[in-house]
Amino acid sequence: MSSSAMSYPVLDPAVSVAMRAGQCALAVMAKAPRPGRVKTRLAPPLSLEEAAAINICFLRDTTENLAAVCGGDGAAAAGVISYTPVGDEALFDNLLPAGFVLVPQRGDGFGERLLGTVEDLLACGYGSVCLIDSDSPTVPAAAFEQAVEELRRPEDRVVIGPSDDGGYYLIGVKRAHRELFADITWSTTSVYAETMAAASAAGIEVVELPLWYDVDDGATLDVLTAELLRDTPPAFASVRGYSAGHTRGFLEALGGRGGESR
Repeated sequence: MSSSAMSYPVLDPAVSVAMRAGQCALAVMAKAPRPGRVKTRLAPPLSLEEAAAINICFLRDTTENLAAVCGGDGAAAAGVISYTPVGDEALFDNLLPAGFVLVPQRGDGFGERLLGTVEDLLACGYGSVCLIDSDSPTVPAAAFEQAVEELRRPEDRVVIGPSDDGGYYLIGVKRAHRELFADITWSTTSVYAETMAAASAAGIEVVELPLWYDVDDGATLDVLTAELLRDTPPAFASVRGYSAGHTRGFLEALGGRGGESR
């Protein structure tokens, strides 16, 4: 990638493009990487500047993983960043693979922003949407590939990737099901269970992906450090995680201290 800043197109939901109908939008939910605004629960053990730096590594690794899943022209998937706040688009310059596009988040609460992203990407013409967190840089590529394949099948369904903290790292839909994002107790250990219950109540088929984990505090940073630097996967892992080269290099530069006391 060039050292000069890249810019990425910002999608307009008022413009639907027919050629996107066969694609799944793989949309990473991301905050613009400003120190003090991202990954603040990692400070300590990291400084606010280090927390912002590792956030950028997570973003680079996740989008490079997705870019490989997307492939080239005519692929079944496309890479997207659903970002906040509006006005900070330039902070993503030179961070993402070529071909990625941006779409601004809208809505007040987290559930509203998730639903808004689904609605806007479907309005842009995509046939389905996966919302992906930016806190899980080692999600196996096979999980993303499975999500895309499941959403290509006929009939409506939800694809969900559970996290070991009770949330999820991915939710994929073919329609904007409001009930999946309403009345969920966000940022708690019951998010996954409540979402599954909402899907069941609505009669929507659910496909589960492999269990994985988010990195949002010192303890989970230790898990990540063990996975990437000591080749020790999380105990629950049934498949090998993504190599996450940017994050690995950052942790190596820290001396492998991860979430341990400074």
